[in-house]
Amino acid sequence: MPGKASLDAQQYYAHPRNHFWRIIGELLGFEPTASYRDRKSLLKSRQIAVWDVLKSCTRESSLDSDIVGSSIIPNDFPSFFRRHRAVQRVFFNGAKAEQVYRRHVAPALDPARTLSCVRLPSTSPAHAAMPYAEKLRAWAAVIS
Repeated sequence: MPGKASLDAQQYYAHPRNHFWRIIGELLGFEPTASYRDRKSLLKSRQIAVWDVLKSCTRESSLDSDIVGSSIIPNDFPSFFRRHRAVQRVFFNGAKAEQVYRRHVAPALDPARTLSCVRLPSTSPAHAAMPYAEKLRAWAAVIS
């Protein structure tokens, strides 16, 4: 679920200390400070989709640990995957995204559909214990 800065800006990863755009920019060779429209176009041109696991939830802050479990409503991944049959891999930006996907999304998916699911280290400023270089190395899986 996007944090407050992203919700306010209506842009993914809008918090200035979130490393997502810096990492993706470095991996794909574009300026992470390009306009949001340009960054989205570059992702699309590389056939990379960005979507929240959750459609909505209740929480007091931007921290994933504050999500009220009973309020979780996942996005409609079964429909998304039916419309986008070429999707082969799903990457999670952190442990909570993976946990929520496996608990609330995966059981509703077509069991015949094989997807590679990989948890990557969170790009959130709240996950500052891992150095940027380590995050960058792990996120290189997105382009391999």
